[in-house]
Amino acid sequence: MVMIAIFMILLFSVYLVFLFPLEPTTKKVEEKTPKYKAQMKKLWQVAQTSMKERKPFRAEKALLTILKFDEKNAAAYNRLGILYAKGQKYDEAVECFEIAQSLDNNPASIHNAGLIYLETGAYEKAAMAFSQAIELEGDVPARYIALAKAEEKLGNTKKAINALESAYELDPKVSILRQMLAIYEGTGDAEAITATAARVEEQIIKDNEAKKRKASAAEKKLGARVRTIKRPSAVRSVPHGQKTVSKSSSNPRVIKSHVGRKRV
Repeated sequence: MVMIAIFMILLFSVYLVFLFPLEPTTKKVEEKTPKYKAQMKKLWQVAQTSMKERKPFRAEKALLTILKFDEKNAAAYNRLGILYAKGQKYDEAVECFEIAQSLDNNPASIHNAGLIYLETGAYEKAAMAFSQAIELEGDVPARYIALAKAEEKLGNTKKAINALESAYELDPKVSILRQMLAIYEGTGDAEAITATAARVEEQIIKDNEAKKRKASAAEKKLGARVRTIKRPSAVRSVPHGQKTVSKSSSNPRVIKSHVGRKRV
């Protein structure tokens, strides 16, 4: 009996060591019911409406409730981070953005975290965050502008200018050139100041010409619509024996006086 007991213990030990880990350990994901989806949709609506109406406590409660049921909802963490950032709760905001980033490598979450770092004076972390966001999504001018601010704070003038040049290539705006001009004025680079000021004036002229072309195109489009509305209608048929008269005649009184008269 002792030998049998020992054998059974050994057999069970072998099962635990070699066979048990092969058993499926993941739980089956429960399918979300229509009621669950409806509740989540309602909570999202409450959160969005509350944020628009500047009701932070109500919005926070709705977002936290969403995360209670769906703890891996990156969008909810991102919105909650924005909410905390507006309330100047920067530590909580950064934590939310970092969690959102870990769940979904979204450039928006990384950029938002960078903005908090920039606001709180963590310029190196801000620059790293913006650079990472640019690697994931390099066609958004705002990312380069934010990176330029961080690099300028760190004293990296050349990197700041390069970032602004990248932003300008994507979206040629006077405001971006003026940021470059402000950096050059801070460094006292006379040659760069003159060249950048000239670029500002040139861009202003281009923008004004573009506005004129847009206004002219809109005016032509409106004129075409007006002409279409005023276009003469089809010729009205008249009984036999009467002359066919167009509605667009320039002398309606004369036409009226002759209609119905007998011919002599």
